Amino acid sequence: MDTQESKKILIVDDEPAIRDSLRLLLKNHFDVETAENGEQAVKILDKSTHDLVLLDVMMPEMDGLSTLKEIREKGHIVPIIMLTADNTAQSAVQALKMGALDYLSKPF
Repeated sequence: MDTQESKKILIVDDEPAIRDSLRLLLKNHFDVETAENGEQAVKILDKSTHDLVLLDVMMPEMDGLSTLKEIREKGHIVPIIMLTADNTAQSAVQALKMGALDYLSKPF
């Protein structure tokens, strides 16, 4: 890591393999934190500032769109990139309308 303050990224995905892969890919350049669900992600964002959130759309209990909505309702202005394995762009378009910066299709 640089001597400068690292940018912080929060990875939110219910699949451990996706979280771990992204963390390993990004950890040499960023301060990476992970959450396994939307509720955990919101709690993390309530306690600390992040420069970017990578947020999975399809998660049990609190899906990515609900998580995005709660993050925005709480006033967090962090850029969010949605991660989707959905074959249609419908959820991604909805996320963009709700304030997501962009989306990436899985598998990467």
